[in-house]
Amino acid sequence: MRLMFKILNKLFMVPLFRLGLGPLFGNPVTGYVMVLKIIGRKTGKLRYVPLNYAISNGSVYCLAGFGRRCPWFLNLQAIPDIDVILPGGAIAGHVEEVTDQAERSLVLRQILKNAGFATIFEGYVPFVTDLDRIAARMPERPVLRIRPTGLGNGARDPGGWAWVWTVVATVLVVALIVGLVL
Repeated sequence: MRLMFKILNKLFMVPLFRLGLGPLFGNPVTGYVMVLKIIGRKTGKLRYVPLNYAISNGSVYCLAGFGRRCPWFLNLQAIPDIDVILPGGAIAGHVEEVTDQAERSLVLRQILKNAGFATIFEGYVPFVTDLDRIAARMPERPVLRIRPTGLGNGARDPGGWAWVWTVVATVLVVALIVGLVL
C-alpha cells in the first residue's frame, strides 16, 4: 500500500499541484490534499509530499500516517520551516507536533474525514467512530500543526509549473484560430 501511494503521489498528485490543478481534485471521495515543500535533511534537495489535511483555528494540520520513521517526517524534524501548497494558495509555515491530547483527537478525526477513500485502509469510518477509538488506534502516528508565518511559493509563482498548461492552452487556441482562418 505504501508503494502504491508513493507512485500515485509522485506521478500524479505532485505534478497536478505544481501545475496549479490541485483544486480540481479535492472532494469528499478522493480527499482534500495539500503538498508540503520540504528540504531533505541529508541532501538539502527540495522534496514534495502530498498529504490529507484539516484547517482549524488558523493552522493547517496533517498526519504522519506511516509513523515517525517516514523520511519526510524526519526531514520536518530537522528543518521545520516549510512552504505548503494548498488548493486555494500557498503559505509558509512552521511545523510542530501536536502534544495536547484534546486538540490531537479533534483534528485527527477531521484529517481522517478529509482523507476520503484513504480511510478505508484504516478499517473504520471516521464520521461515526468514537474519538477515543480513533486516538487509541493511532498513538504512534504524529499529528502535525503548521502555523502560518507568511506567504509561500505556489504553482503560479516562480518555480511553479502553472505556466506550462497556460502556454499549451494558448498555443492550442492560436492553432485553432489559425486553422479556422486558413
